[in-house]
Amino acid sequence: MVGNNVAHSNKRTKRKFNVNLFSKRFYWVEQDCWINLNISAAGLRLINKVGLDAALKSAATKGFLPVIETF
Repeated sequence: MVGNNVAHSNKRTKRKFNVNLFSKRFYWVEQDCWINLNISAAGLRLINKVGLDAALKSAATKGFLPVIETF
């Protein structure tokens, strides 16, 4: 997203609003493995609230996770 920095004198300069993403490693108890996720701060709060398994299931139903095909 793009916006403006507004100075006290009302001068405006362009700026960007970046997403608060970081890489985090989680232990998935149901699958007995470690996973790496690029996750936002809001996503981390959601995992702390509902749990990793429930958060991954809801993300998969909403289409946020990539589909991995097995042959």
